[in-house]
Amino acid sequence: MKDHSGLSLRQLAARTGYSQKSWERYLGGRSLPPGDAVEALARAVGEDPTRLLALHEVAAQAWRTGRAEPPDPEPLVAPDAADGQRPPGRSLRVALVAGAVALVLALSTAVLLVVRLSGGERAEPLATLVATDVPSSTPVSPTAPLYTCRLERVDGRWYAGLSRTRGAILAQGDAGPDVAEAQCLLRRAGLAPGAVDGIFGPVTRRAVRDLQRRDGLVVDGIVGPHTWKALRG
Repeated sequence: MKDHSGLSLRQLAARTGYSQKSWERYLGGRSLPPGDAVEALARAVGEDPTRLLALHEVAAQAWRTGRAEPPDPEPLVAPDAADGQRPPGRSLRVALVAGAVALVLALSTAVLLVVRLSGGERAEPLATLVATDVPSSTPVSPTAPLYTCRLERVDGRWYAGLSRTRGAILAQGDAGPDVAEAQCLLRRAGLAPGAVDGIFGPVTRRAVRDLQRRDGLVVDGIVGPHTWKALRG
């Protein structure tokens, strides 16, 4: 928006009240701008700040999540070719995995001994105990919907019975009933968001972009108030 407006950083600073150095940090991605600065930028270039503020909420959440994640304990340098030692982070991970496997086997062996010592029940093979006691890692089929769409029209708006929101900000990576509601309404609109599983993945994002393109909205793949209005009809 700044580049399209033709404003220099000095002119932008004069119009918004935020210093030139602040805008250098904001536009360079070194720090997250406050909401007031985002709104000031939109007004300085003659744009509606609503959509930009909705994107700022998503960016602020991602910024907080990114800064809350602990650093990767595995170093980025390769092992020393002279002594052949492994990076300490990788050794720690190997040790943790080995310890987890040993714990599972120990618990399974203990259960086997208890069953054998109790005369009332037949002892099961160790392999059977391991297979039944350890949860299966086989993922649930992604095509199986977890939500049911119950479409109805109330006061001129469509609802799928999963959420009543008309302004929740949804972006790729979000999950929950609000996402499932949007997926149901995308299906009603003749688009293909994938399974109604409440997970905002790339297929759902593509369907949102198709809806926005069809209805003349800003094509950003994010469900905000304007996109909800189009979905509710």
